Amino acid sequence: MQNEPRAWQNFSPGDLSFSFPQVTCASVPQCVERSAAAFPLWASRSLDERRDILSDCREKLSLAAESLAALISRETGKPLREARLEMVAVVAKFDLTFADGEKYLRDVVVEDGPNPALVRQRPRGPSAVIAPFNFPVHLGHGAALAYLLAGNTVLFKPSPLAANVGLEYARIMQAMLPADVFQLVPGWGETGRALCLNEAVRSVCFTGSVPVGRELSSALAADTSKSLALELGGKNSAIVLADADLDLAATAVADGTCLTSGQRCNATSRVLVHRRVADAFLKRLTTSLARYTPGDPMNENTLLGPLISFAAHERYECLVSTRAGEWIVPGGVLEKINPEMHGYYVLPAVVLAHDPLALDESLLAKAETFAPVLVVEIFDEEDEAIRRHEAWKFGLTASVFTSDAGSFSRIGSHLSVGNLYHNLPTTFSPSTLPFGGWGASGNGRPGGRGFVRFAVQEQAIQWKT
Repeated sequence: MQNEPRAWQNFSPGDLSFSFPQVTCASVPQCVERSAAAFPLWASRSLDERRDILSDCREKLSLAAESLAALISRETGKPLREARLEMVAVVAKFDLTFADGEKYLRDVVVEDGPNPALVRQRPRGPSAVIAPFNFPVHLGHGAALAYLLAGNTVLFKPSPLAANVGLEYARIMQAMLPADVFQLVPGWGETGRALCLNEAVRSVCFTGSVPVGRELSSALAADTSKSLALELGGKNSAIVLADADLDLAATAVADGTCLTSGQRCNATSRVLVHRRVADAFLKRLTTSLARYTPGDPMNENTLLGPLISFAAHERYECLVSTRAGEWIVPGGVLEKINPEMHGYYVLPAVVLAHDPLALDESLLAKAETFAPVLVVEIFDEEDEAIRRHEAWKFGLTASVFTSDAGSFSRIGSHLSVGNLYHNLPTTFSPSTLPFGGWGASGNGRPGGRGFVRFAVQEQAIQWKT
């Protein structure tokens, strides 16, 4: 593995003339040592005490929500309106996690056994959170909050592409928490791997690519007591039946394809549409996609910001040059959006695939797209749509558009996904529900509601009277 840089500097993907302060890699052994030393005292506090301290974190994050949203937009290119919604979700996550704590973390008295007994939830120890760039606060924050409430200490590694967001988030959390309970661990891939494999780290929540997730799973296989939660992305499909509300479906698919410039694990990257309504649907889809014009992410009216990096820009160009069908919306790269703003801007692109075998062998099918690029396939029978959906081994989200609840139930029962929606975008994943992928998309451990269950280990206690 090539050595990672010890220090680096990020530039705004929406305005490459804007640079951020230099960030330096952390020492993983030192961070873990401090986290391990802080763990016993934090774990010894009661659930109520930890909740009260975390409530102070909530108040500080609420006060900083607007400034953090602006920083997210500047450093990642996420449109400001989306960044603000991310911060709304960050603040709301506290009460949801507190409610989960009441449900899952309290001692449970067992009265139907041979001896008096109770079941207690014990924290695991230092816990690593590997956060992504696309939701640089929200996704890592959800896991971190669950770990902290359960009595674990946290080692938070932000995406290097959103390192300054991570620094500011950590500064706010650390100001309210006891020393070393929340450690920031900036770095690249080598730093993340060293953190996850450290023997003192007892839980890992990783959000990222399939290859890295598989490598971590293999590397940690011998440490059977270490908890590993994987969220590895998706190739999410919308299935449009002949009786669907086509205006609703087209809007939902366009939104699912273009929100966060397609850089969401639950983005819509594929549509399976019934032949009877294919032409009418595609006409509406093209019209709906026209709303997504690239613009300055710091402008609150912008719907489509830039991609995150030059590498993502290059990958987009590779995707739209794929010969897997007819590019009915050809997409394109924009060098700049005005004379002063150079960035990684692209247009939405749609390919109509005619040959399933050629499509299945293409990059469009084999890897997470992470760009506003959409594949459309046409089917004649429901069984064909199900078979084509299941041919791609990801299993994060799927949407079925139909006016018939029975059709939704019948088709949905055959779709191998962790999150299933009826007449909703594939991106509609509220924090009030569990969120986890099947197949290549992860190991099913939810990143939404109920994650606190993986932040503890169960202990059965009984005694002789």
